[in-house]
Amino acid sequence: MSQETMRSVLIVAAMVLGTLITRFLPFLVFPAGKKTPAFVDYLGRTLPYATMGLLVVYCLKGVDLAGPSHGLPEILAVAAVALLHRLKGNSLLSIGAGTVFYMILVQMVFAG
Repeated sequence: MSQETMRSVLIVAAMVLGTLITRFLPFLVFPAGKKTPAFVDYLGRTLPYATMGLLVVYCLKGVDLAGPSHGLPEILAVAAVALLHRLKGNSLLSIGAGTVFYMILVQMVFAG
């Protein structure tokens, strides 16, 4: 077996092992019938909001308010996501529709 083939096999094996560990470890650490620790419950309640906040900051960090569109596509897209989520309560729908709306705005409405 060549060195390149062996390297590829080891990379795939490491990926398989990493995937298996992340899939099965929670079931081993938190077996059925055993009470989930309070800290894990706390993380389950707070992390989704923290993640969404982080994504909003990341998405808006490069907005140029002094540019030609003055950040209007981003503001409208964020408002659309918030409104859709408020009305429907479906994160996938809100984020997906907001993304499509933003792409339409920047490619058709505010195209340079």
